[in-house]
Amino acid sequence: MQRVCFLLKVRQDRIDEYRARHAEVWPEMLAALSAAGWHNYSLFLREDGLLVGYLETEDFDRARAAMDATEVNARWQQQMAGYFEQLDGAAPDAAMVPLSEVFHLS
Repeated sequence: MQRVCFLLKVRQDRIDEYRARHAEVWPEMLAALSAAGWHNYSLFLREDGLLVGYLETEDFDRARAAMDATEVNARWQQQMAGYFEQLDGAAPDAAMVPLSEVFHLS
């Protein structure tokens, strides 16, 4: 199982709204993530907007491509794009650059 961690930056003025949106993720989005092989997926948000994402999957590139192929993800990414800083026109999913793991205690 591949462990993936990534960072994004939520706009300071939209943090509360971002939290609220994730308190009610669409059921079809949750189903698509599971079907695409995203497991143990968590988002952690610091008060300054630093967002840390973590997930486990067999193959991150394949799991991300599976989500890219869904209509629900296209709608979700379009609605979420305005919450983030420094995307340079990319969808939030495209800005998810995995961090290098340097230590793991199993």
